[in-house]
Amino acid sequence: MKVAIVGAGNMGMAFAKSFIQYDLVKKENLFLIEKNAARAEALQSEKAGVVVDTISPKVGEYDLIILSVKPQDYPTVSEELKKVIQPNQIILSIMAGISIDKIQESLNHRIIVRAMPNTPALLGMGMTAFAASGDITLSQLKKVENLINSTGRAVFLEEESLLDAVTALSGSGPAYFFYLVKAMIEAGKEMGFEDSMAALLVKQTMLGSFHLINNAEKSLDELIKAVASKGGTTEAALKRFEEGLLAQNLKEGIFAAQKRATELSK
Repeated sequence: MKVAIVGAGNMGMAFAKSFIQYDLVKKENLFLIEKNAARAEALQSEKAGVVVDTISPKVGEYDLIILSVKPQDYPTVSEELKKVIQPNQIILSIMAGISIDKIQESLNHRIIVRAMPNTPALLGMGMTAFAASGDITLSQLKKVENLINSTGRAVFLEEESLLDAVTALSGSGPAYFFYLVKAMIEAGKEMGFEDSMAALLVKQTMLGSFHLINNAEKSLDELIKAVASKGGTTEAALKRFEEGLLAQNLKEGIFAAQKRATELSK
């Protein structure tokens, strides 16, 4: 498969590197369009693919075009892209907040897939949800899904509107996780641990807890109960969390993110 990426930033290149790693796309079939001169030079020195700084008719030769630019830059990009796009090409957008309808209208093109990845895709451990226009064939959709799966896990959504919820839950989710980890590390430092020791204690705890979630045949409530003995230290912490409405505030924050995602898509 031949893939063109418009906007070869961190997320665009996370996709590109996964494609290459799993031999889904050859480097010579990877066309990287990056307007930032320093970034383009770095990509050329890495020999990451064919690197250019402008959208040209050559883009029309590729099977799939990935849109990985900032949403505010898209109007300019779409004006250039619609001049060279071919009817049989698949467009995969990983831009936040721009709907399939808007992309179809701005490009005068029907075959669109819209995806919401998250930053662990940089390590091939991402979570991506995607939706597609009704004009795409099953064969085309499977090709896109195979490519996305190389960056981690992927789920198909029949309702595009759910992508706003995905943005709030798994798209923004890594930041929530980092926020909690940071708070725990800060608590450790205030208890007297050196920075590195506090970070080790918390990060390894998080890693081990993740594997317990995935491998223990217990619900989350059962896992909590297994740690929180009656009248013990964990119970004291959980009680304070409940008094501070931690779970409620976290959920309200996620709903606030969903609301903002919906506002941006209008």
